Amino acid sequence: MFFALKGENFNGNTFAKNALEQGASFAVIDEEVYQINEQYILVDNVLKTLQALATFHRKSLNIPIIALTGSNGKTTTKELINIVLSKTYNTSATIGNLNNHIGVPLTLLSMTNATEIGIVEMGANHQKEIAFLTNIALPDYGLITNFGKAHLEGFGGLEGVIKGKSEMYTHLKTHNKTIFVNENDQLQIKQAGGFDNIVHFGSQMNLLKSQPYVNLRFKDQTIQTHLTGAYNFNNICIAIAIGQYFKVSDGQIINAIESYIPNNNRSQIIDKNGHHIILDAYNANPTSMYAALSNFNQLNNSNKTAILGDMFELGEDAKSEHQAIANYVNDLSLDQIILVGENFYNTKTKHPDILYFNSFLDLKNAFDIFKFKNTMFLIKGSRGMALERVLDLL
Repeated sequence: MFFALKGENFNGNTFAKNALEQGASFAVIDEEVYQINEQYILVDNVLKTLQALATFHRKSLNIPIIALTGSNGKTTTKELINIVLSKTYNTSATIGNLNNHIGVPLTLLSMTNATEIGIVEMGANHQKEIAFLTNIALPDYGLITNFGKAHLEGFGGLEGVIKGKSEMYTHLKTHNKTIFVNENDQLQIKQAGGFDNIVHFGSQMNLLKSQPYVNLRFKDQTIQTHLTGAYNFNNICIAIAIGQYFKVSDGQIINAIESYIPNNNRSQIIDKNGHHIILDAYNANPTSMYAALSNFNQLNNSNKTAILGDMFELGEDAKSEHQAIANYVNDLSLDQIILVGENFYNTKTKHPDILYFNSFLDLKNAFDIFKFKNTMFLIKGSRGMALERVLDLL
Protein backbone atom coordinates (compact mmCIF):
# COMPACT_ATOMS: atom_id res chain seq x y z
CA MET A 1 0.00 0.00 0.00
CA PHE A 2 1.53 3.29 -1.11
CA PHE A 3 0.95 6.43 0.97
CA ALA A 4 1.50 9.61 -1.02
CA LEU A 5 3.20 11.72 1.63
CA LYS A 6 4.31 15.28 0.93
CA GLY A 7 7.46 17.15 1.87
CA GLU A 8 8.99 20.54 1.22
CA ASN A 9 10.45 19.38 -2.09
CA PHE A 10 8.17 16.56 -3.23
CA ASN A 11 4.54 15.57 -3.65
CA GLY A 12 3.92 11.86 -3.20
CA ASN A 13 0.72 12.06 -5.22
CA THR A 14 2.84 12.38 -8.35
CA PHE A 15 4.40 8.97 -7.67
CA ALA A 16 1.14 7.09 -7.03
CA LYS A 17 0.73 5.81 -10.58
CA ASN A 18 4.31 4.56 -10.68
CA ALA A 19 3.89 2.82 -7.30
CA LEU A 20 0.87 0.90 -8.59
CA GLU A 21 2.73 -0.05 -11.76
CA GLN A 22 5.53 -1.46 -9.61
CA GLY A 23 3.23 -3.69 -7.60
CA ALA A 24 1.48 -1.69 -4.91
CA SER A 25 -2.10 -2.89 -4.34
CA PHE A 26 -3.48 0.52 -3.50
CA ALA A 27 -2.30 4.14 -3.46
CA VAL A 28 -3.58 6.49 -0.76
CA ILE A 29 -3.71 10.02 -2.19
CA ASP A 30 -5.14 13.38 -1.14
CA GLU A 31 -5.39 15.19 -4.49
CA GLU A 32 -8.38 14.17 -6.60
CA VAL A 33 -6.69 14.95 -9.90
CA TYR A 34 -4.51 11.85 -9.46
CA GLN A 35 -7.42 9.47 -8.85
CA ILE A 36 -7.72 7.25 -11.93
CA ASN A 37 -9.46 4.06 -10.77
CA GLU A 38 -10.52 2.04 -7.71
CA GLN A 39 -6.90 1.36 -6.75
CA TYR A 40 -6.59 5.00 -5.68
CA ILE A 41 -8.00 5.75 -2.21
CA LEU A 42 -8.76 9.45 -1.90
CA VAL A 43 -8.50 10.95 1.61
CA ASP A 44 -8.38 14.48 3.02
CA ASN A 45 -4.79 14.20 4.28
CA VAL A 46 -2.49 11.24 3.62
CA LEU A 47 -0.23 11.81 6.65
CA LYS A 48 -3.15 12.07 9.08
CA THR A 49 -4.64 8.95 7.51
CA LEU A 50 -1.37 7.05 8.00
CA GLN A 51 -1.26 8.13 11.65
CA ALA A 52 -4.91 7.25 12.28
CA LEU A 53 -4.48 3.86 10.63
CA ALA A 54 -1.46 3.18 12.85
CA THR A 55 -3.48 3.91 15.99
CA PHE A 56 -6.36 1.74 14.73
CA HIS A 57 -3.90 -1.10 14.06
CA ARG A 58 -2.30 -0.63 17.48
CA LYS A 59 -5.71 -0.92 19.16
CA SER A 60 -6.65 -3.99 17.14
CA LEU A 61 -3.45 -5.80 18.16
CA ASN A 62 -4.09 -5.05 21.85
CA ILE A 63 -0.50 -5.79 22.92
CA PRO A 64 1.76 -4.07 25.47
CA ILE A 65 3.55 -1.09 23.95
CA ILE A 66 6.69 0.31 25.60
CA ALA A 67 7.53 3.88 24.58
CA LEU A 68 10.77 5.70 25.30
CA THR A 69 12.19 9.14 24.75
CA GLY A 70 15.03 11.23 26.17
CA SER A 71 17.82 13.58 25.18
CA ASN A 72 20.52 10.94 24.79
CA GLY A 73 20.77 7.18 24.41
CA LYS A 74 17.29 6.53 23.01
CA THR A 75 18.29 4.26 20.17
CA THR A 76 20.89 2.29 22.13
CA THR A 77 18.40 1.83 24.96
CA LYS A 78 15.70 0.73 22.53
CA GLU A 79 18.06 -1.82 21.01
CA LEU A 80 19.02 -3.15 24.45
CA ILE A 81 15.37 -3.45 25.55
CA ASN A 82 14.55 -5.26 22.33
CA ILE A 83 17.39 -7.76 22.56
CA VAL A 84 16.52 -8.53 26.20
CA LEU A 85 12.77 -8.97 25.68
CA SER A 86 13.25 -10.95 22.47
CA LYS A 87 14.85 -13.70 24.54
CA THR A 88 11.35 -14.56 25.78
CA TYR A 89 8.87 -12.72 23.55
CA ASN A 90 8.22 -12.05 19.90
CA THR A 91 9.05 -8.34 19.84
CA SER A 92 8.80 -5.59 17.27
CA ALA A 93 10.79 -2.38 17.68
CA THR A 94 11.54 0.89 15.94
CA ILE A 95 14.03 0.33 13.12
CA GLY A 96 17.02 2.65 13.35
CA ASN A 97 15.80 6.01 14.56
CA LEU A 98 12.44 6.16 12.74
CA ASN A 99 11.06 7.96 15.75
CA ASN A 100 9.10 10.93 14.43
CA HIS A 101 5.54 11.65 13.24
CA ILE A 102 6.09 9.33 10.27
CA GLY A 103 8.43 6.78 11.83
CA VAL A 104 6.20 6.05 14.83
CA PRO A 105 3.17 5.14 12.66
CA LEU A 106 5.39 2.99 10.42
CA THR A 107 6.75 1.21 13.49
CA LEU A 108 3.23 0.45 14.71
CA LEU A 109 2.11 -0.73 11.29
CA SER A 110 5.08 -3.10 11.08
CA MET A 111 3.70 -5.06 14.05
CA THR A 112 1.72 -8.21 13.27
CA ASN A 113 -0.57 -10.67 15.04
CA ALA A 114 2.59 -12.55 16.01
CA THR A 115 4.01 -9.54 17.90
CA GLU A 116 3.78 -9.95 21.67
CA ILE A 117 5.45 -6.71 22.80
CA GLY A 118 6.03 -3.51 20.82
CA ILE A 119 8.88 -1.08 21.54
CA VAL A 120 8.49 2.44 20.16
CA GLU A 121 11.22 5.08 20.22
CA MET A 122 9.99 8.69 20.17
CA GLY A 123 12.12 11.68 19.23
CA ALA A 124 11.24 15.34 19.43
CA ASN A 125 12.76 18.77 18.93
CA HIS A 126 9.75 20.84 20.01
CA GLN A 127 7.26 20.80 22.84
CA LYS A 128 3.96 18.96 22.21
CA GLU A 129 5.66 16.44 19.89
CA ILE A 130 5.93 13.69 22.51
CA ALA A 131 2.32 14.33 23.50
CA PHE A 132 1.34 13.96 19.84
CA LEU A 133 3.32 10.72 19.36
CA THR A 134 1.99 9.13 22.54
CA ASN A 135 -1.54 9.82 21.35
CA ILE A 136 -0.72 7.84 18.21
CA ALA A 137 1.00 4.90 19.92
CA LEU A 138 -1.06 4.80 23.15
CA PRO A 139 1.76 3.17 25.16
CA ASP A 140 1.17 1.06 28.25
CA TYR A 141 4.69 1.64 29.59
CA GLY A 142 7.09 4.52 29.20
CA LEU A 143 10.50 5.82 30.18
CA ILE A 144 12.75 8.80 29.67
CA THR A 145 16.45 7.98 29.34
CA ASN A 146 17.54 11.42 30.60
CA PHE A 147 17.05 15.16 30.28
CA GLY A 148 19.91 16.94 28.54
CA LYS A 149 20.94 19.86 26.36
CA ALA A 150 19.57 18.61 23.05
CA HIS A 151 17.48 20.49 20.47
CA LEU A 152 17.69 23.62 22.62
CA GLU A 153 16.63 25.78 19.68
CA GLY A 154 13.30 24.02 19.24
CA PHE A 155 12.55 23.41 22.90
CA GLY A 156 13.55 26.89 24.03
CA GLY A 157 16.31 25.92 26.47
CA LEU A 158 16.86 23.15 29.00
CA GLU A 159 13.64 23.85 30.90
CA GLY A 160 11.78 23.44 27.65
CA VAL A 161 13.52 20.11 27.07
CA ILE A 162 12.42 18.87 30.49
CA LYS A 163 8.86 20.02 29.92
CA GLY A 164 8.71 18.53 26.44
CA LYS A 165 10.16 15.13 27.32
CA SER A 166 7.94 14.94 30.43
CA GLU A 167 4.91 14.84 28.16
CA MET A 168 5.60 11.10 28.18
CA TYR A 169 4.89 11.01 31.93
CA THR A 170 1.80 13.21 31.52
CA HIS A 171 0.23 10.90 28.95
CA LEU A 172 0.89 7.74 30.94
CA LYS A 173 -0.34 9.28 34.18
CA THR A 174 -3.53 10.50 32.51
CA HIS A 175 -4.24 6.99 31.24
CA ASN A 176 -3.21 5.25 34.47
CA LYS A 177 -0.29 3.46 32.83
CA THR A 178 3.20 2.56 34.13
CA ILE A 179 6.57 4.33 33.96
CA PHE A 180 10.11 3.14 34.65
CA VAL A 181 12.20 5.63 36.62
CA ASN A 182 15.87 5.54 37.56
CA GLU A 183 15.92 6.02 41.32
CA ASN A 184 19.39 7.58 41.04
CA ASP A 185 18.15 10.37 38.77
CA GLN A 186 16.67 13.04 41.01
CA LEU A 187 15.32 15.07 38.10
CA GLN A 188 13.36 12.11 36.78
CA ILE A 189 12.02 11.39 40.26
CA LYS A 190 10.90 15.01 40.55
CA GLN A 191 9.17 14.99 37.15
CA ALA A 192 7.43 11.71 37.99
CA GLY A 193 6.10 13.09 41.27
CA GLY A 194 2.53 12.10 42.09
CA PHE A 195 2.63 9.11 39.76
CA ASP A 196 0.99 5.98 41.13
CA ASN A 197 2.37 3.31 38.81
CA ILE A 198 6.14 3.63 39.01
CA VAL A 199 8.72 0.88 38.62
CA HIS A 200 11.95 2.14 40.19
CA PHE A 201 15.26 0.63 39.15
CA GLY A 202 18.96 1.10 39.76
CA SER A 203 19.59 -0.38 43.19
CA GLN A 204 20.35 -3.88 41.89
CA MET A 205 23.02 -2.69 39.46
CA ASN A 206 26.47 -1.31 40.22
CA LEU A 207 28.96 0.09 37.74
CA LEU A 208 32.31 -1.70 38.06
CA LYS A 209 34.19 0.03 35.25
CA SER A 210 33.46 1.95 32.07
CA GLN A 211 36.76 1.71 30.14
CA PRO A 212 37.29 0.38 27.64
CA TYR A 213 33.90 -1.31 28.07
CA VAL A 214 31.17 -1.06 30.67
CA ASN A 215 31.22 -3.84 33.25
CA LEU A 216 28.53 -3.92 35.91
CA ARG A 217 27.35 -6.03 38.80
CA PHE A 218 23.80 -7.33 38.51
CA LYS A 219 22.75 -9.12 41.68
CA ASP A 220 25.73 -11.45 42.26
CA GLN A 221 26.96 -11.64 38.66
CA THR A 222 29.23 -9.52 36.50
CA ILE A 223 28.02 -8.40 33.09
CA GLN A 224 30.73 -7.60 30.53
CA THR A 225 29.37 -5.45 27.70
CA HIS A 226 30.58 -4.16 24.35
CA LEU A 227 29.47 -0.62 25.22
CA THR A 228 31.94 2.06 26.20
CA GLY A 229 31.42 4.95 28.60
CA ALA A 230 29.74 5.36 31.96
CA TYR A 231 26.89 7.17 30.16
CA ASN A 232 25.78 3.78 28.78
CA PHE A 233 25.38 2.32 32.28
CA ASN A 234 21.93 3.88 32.66
CA ASN A 235 20.84 2.55 29.26
CA ILE A 236 21.85 -0.96 30.31
CA CYS A 237 20.07 -0.63 33.66
CA ILE A 238 16.84 0.32 31.89
CA ALA A 239 16.96 -2.80 29.73
CA ILE A 240 17.68 -5.01 32.75
CA ALA A 241 14.79 -3.47 34.72
CA ILE A 242 12.33 -3.97 31.88
CA GLY A 243 13.55 -7.53 31.37
CA GLN A 244 12.96 -8.26 35.05
CA TYR A 245 9.52 -6.66 34.97
CA PHE A 246 8.47 -8.87 32.07
CA LYS A 247 9.96 -11.93 33.81
CA VAL A 248 12.84 -12.61 31.45
CA SER A 249 15.25 -14.87 33.34
CA ASP A 250 18.43 -13.38 34.80
CA GLY A 251 20.55 -15.66 32.64
CA GLN A 252 18.78 -14.57 29.46
CA ILE A 253 19.08 -10.90 30.44
CA ILE A 254 22.82 -11.24 31.00
CA ASN A 255 23.30 -13.16 27.76
CA ALA A 256 21.38 -10.53 25.81
CA ILE A 257 23.29 -7.57 27.26
CA GLU A 258 26.67 -9.23 26.74
CA SER A 259 25.86 -10.14 23.14
CA TYR A 260 24.80 -6.64 22.08
CA ILE A 261 27.34 -4.92 19.82
CA PRO A 262 26.60 -1.27 18.92
CA ASN A 263 26.62 -0.16 15.30
CA ASN A 264 25.45 2.75 13.14
CA ASN A 265 28.23 5.06 14.41
CA ARG A 266 27.00 4.88 18.02
CA SER A 267 29.82 4.23 20.51
CA GLN A 268 31.41 1.78 18.09
CA ILE A 269 34.87 0.48 18.86
CA ILE A 270 36.86 0.11 15.66
CA ASP A 271 40.44 -0.99 15.06
CA LYS A 272 41.95 0.24 11.81
CA ASN A 273 45.56 0.43 10.59
CA GLY A 274 46.94 0.31 14.13
CA HIS A 275 44.48 2.90 15.44
CA HIS A 276 41.86 2.27 18.14
CA ILE A 277 38.76 4.35 17.43
CA ILE A 278 35.66 5.24 19.43
CA LEU A 279 33.22 6.26 16.71
CA ASP A 280 30.26 8.17 18.14
CA ALA A 281 29.36 10.26 15.14
CA TYR A 282 25.65 9.58 14.89
CA ASN A 283 24.61 12.56 16.98
CA ALA A 284 25.92 15.10 19.45
CA ASN A 285 24.68 17.70 21.89
CA PRO A 286 26.41 19.38 24.85
CA THR A 287 25.33 16.72 27.35
CA SER A 288 26.48 13.76 25.27
CA MET A 289 29.66 15.58 24.23
CA TYR A 290 30.71 16.16 27.84
CA ALA A 291 29.97 12.54 28.71
CA ALA A 292 31.97 11.17 25.78
CA LEU A 293 34.93 13.45 26.46
CA SER A 294 34.95 12.65 30.17
CA ASN A 295 35.02 8.95 29.41
CA PHE A 296 37.73 9.38 26.76
CA ASN A 297 39.87 11.44 29.11
CA GLN A 298 39.78 8.66 31.72
CA LEU A 299 41.06 5.99 29.34
CA ASN A 300 44.54 4.83 30.25
CA ASN A 301 45.73 4.81 26.65
CA SER A 302 48.55 7.01 25.46
CA ASN A 303 48.54 9.10 22.28
CA LYS A 304 44.88 10.17 22.42
CA THR A 305 43.23 12.44 19.84
CA ALA A 306 39.69 13.83 19.91
CA ILE A 307 38.09 14.90 16.62
CA LEU A 308 34.93 16.83 17.43
CA GLY A 309 32.33 18.22 15.04
CA ASP A 310 29.75 20.96 15.47
CA MET A 311 26.61 20.33 17.52
CA PHE A 312 23.44 21.38 15.70
CA GLU A 313 19.99 22.70 16.72
CA LEU A 314 21.28 24.76 19.64
CA GLY A 315 19.83 28.07 18.45
CA GLU A 316 21.00 31.13 20.33
CA ASP A 317 22.94 28.87 22.71
CA ALA A 318 25.20 27.56 19.92
CA LYS A 319 28.02 30.03 20.49
CA SER A 320 28.17 29.63 24.27
CA GLU A 321 27.77 25.83 24.22
CA HIS A 322 30.54 25.34 21.65
CA GLN A 323 32.80 27.69 23.60
CA ALA A 324 32.06 25.73 26.79
CA ILE A 325 33.13 22.48 25.10
CA ALA A 326 36.27 24.17 23.76
CA ASN A 327 37.07 25.38 27.29
CA TYR A 328 36.45 21.90 28.65
CA VAL A 329 38.81 20.13 26.24
CA ASN A 330 41.37 22.83 27.02
CA ASP A 331 41.78 21.24 30.46
CA LEU A 332 41.82 17.58 29.40
CA SER A 333 44.91 15.41 29.21
CA LEU A 334 44.68 14.70 25.48
CA ASP A 335 47.55 14.74 23.02
CA GLN A 336 45.65 16.31 20.15
CA ILE A 337 42.29 18.06 19.80
CA ILE A 338 40.75 18.75 16.40
CA LEU A 339 37.62 20.89 16.20
CA VAL A 340 35.63 20.82 12.96
CA GLY A 341 32.78 23.05 11.80
CA GLU A 342 31.85 26.73 11.72
CA ASN A 343 30.75 26.90 15.36
CA PHE A 344 33.89 25.31 16.75
CA TYR A 345 36.02 27.29 14.30
CA ASN A 346 34.82 30.51 15.93
CA THR A 347 35.70 29.45 19.48
CA LYS A 348 38.81 30.65 21.26
CA THR A 349 41.13 28.76 23.61
CA LYS A 350 44.77 28.94 24.64
CA HIS A 351 45.46 25.21 24.24
CA PRO A 352 48.50 24.78 21.94
CA ASP A 353 47.32 21.39 20.68
CA ILE A 354 43.88 22.46 19.48
CA LEU A 355 43.54 22.74 15.71
CA TYR A 356 40.52 24.32 14.03
CA PHE A 357 38.94 23.49 10.68
CA ASN A 358 35.98 25.38 9.27
CA SER A 359 34.64 22.32 7.45
CA PHE A 360 35.27 18.63 6.95
CA LEU A 361 36.73 19.42 3.53
CA ASP A 362 39.33 21.66 5.18
CA LEU A 363 40.21 18.85 7.56
CA LYS A 364 40.42 16.35 4.70
CA ASN A 365 42.73 18.59 2.68
CA ALA A 366 45.08 19.02 5.63
CA PHE A 367 44.92 15.50 7.04
CA ASP A 368 48.27 14.35 5.70
CA ILE A 369 50.10 16.75 8.02
CA PHE A 370 49.13 14.76 11.12
CA LYS A 371 51.11 11.54 10.51
CA PHE A 372 48.97 9.65 13.05
CA LYS A 373 50.49 6.39 14.31
CA ASN A 374 48.95 3.92 16.78
CA THR A 375 46.50 6.59 17.93
CA MET A 376 43.45 6.31 20.19
CA PHE A 377 40.65 8.41 18.64
CA LEU A 378 37.33 9.78 19.83
CA ILE A 379 35.28 10.89 16.82
CA LYS A 380 32.07 12.68 17.76
CA GLY A 381 29.76 15.23 16.15
CA SER A 382 26.21 15.86 15.02
CA ARG A 383 24.78 13.73 12.22
CA GLY A 384 25.06 16.54 9.72
CA MET A 385 28.84 16.65 10.18
CA ALA A 386 29.16 13.01 9.04
CA LEU A 387 32.46 12.62 10.86
CA GLU A 388 32.52 8.89 10.18
CA ARG A 389 34.21 10.04 6.96
CA VAL A 390 37.37 10.41 9.04
CA LEU A 391 37.68 6.62 8.91
CA ASP A 392 38.41 6.88 5.19
CA LEU A 393 41.31 9.21 5.96
CA LEU A 394 43.03 6.93 8.47
